[in-house]
Amino acid sequence: MSHALHGLMRFSKMHGAGNDFVVIDLRAPDSVAPDPALCRALADRHTGVGCDQILTIEPPRSAGAAASYRIWNADGSLAGQCGNGARCVAAWMMRDSAGRDPERCLAGRFELDSPAGTHAVEAIDLHHYRLDMGHPAFEPARIPLHGFDVALDAYTLEIDGTPVVFGAVSMGNPHAVIEVDDVDTAAVATLGPALQRHAAFPDSVNVGFAQVVARDRVRLRVYERGVGETLACGSGACAAAAVLMRRGRVDREVAIELPGGTLRIAWHDDDATLTMAGPAMFVFEGEWRT
Repeated sequence: MSHALHGLMRFSKMHGAGNDFVVIDLRAPDSVAPDPALCRALADRHTGVGCDQILTIEPPRSAGAAASYRIWNADGSLAGQCGNGARCVAAWMMRDSAGRDPERCLAGRFELDSPAGTHAVEAIDLHHYRLDMGHPAFEPARIPLHGFDVALDAYTLEIDGTPVVFGAVSMGNPHAVIEVDDVDTAAVATLGPALQRHAAFPDSVNVGFAQVVARDRVRLRVYERGVGETLACGSGACAAAAVLMRRGRVDREVAIELPGGTLRIAWHDDDATLTMAGPAMFVFEGEWRT
């Protein structure tokens, strides 16, 4: 539906809780993945389409999946996971499935292969989806987080002479979670990039600033690697919930309120997989001249 043909690349513009994407179908045999320069051009909000990330829908990698997807940041780098993007891919597949695979997708339950693994998808309604996001990984080597041998409830690094305390987890991509009194006054624009540059995070890191409002409610802002602050970050919401749940700060089902909307995270016990539910919306269809 959206592969490049005769110099035109068709795409869908979508968003999940304000986290916005350009979605490109690369399932045709002659399709070519976007290079970093094209990603930057598409993502530019003045001269391009404008987006936080580019999502490419590709043939499935596992036997039971309906499709796979990759995630390209606005700077052209690849990402390992994107929860809001995954919901948008799910919605895109539901719309596309009528002519391609109605039995698998129109039932509202199917699987998608991400760079981080295979995820079960459930359509709650036309615009809301629930995804199994897998098991949070707290071991420093899996995040990766250098300088620590074992998983800790809280880590401390010195940033510009000031100790910064944070939790760390991988949701298929690395996350640091800093608890703050008020997300409105948090040093997102300065502390986010400073932590990303720290040698302890060799692959950089998504930095979340979390304010616990109640046991079932958290406010969150996220400074994403390769993008900057976004209106929402699905994997960041999962990371914040997992860190705060392990600390006993919130219940095992919690609403994560981001600037662009609310995501609902459930992680019933440490041995279970974590699920995320939230919106996925189409904005418009377009063609890009290649």
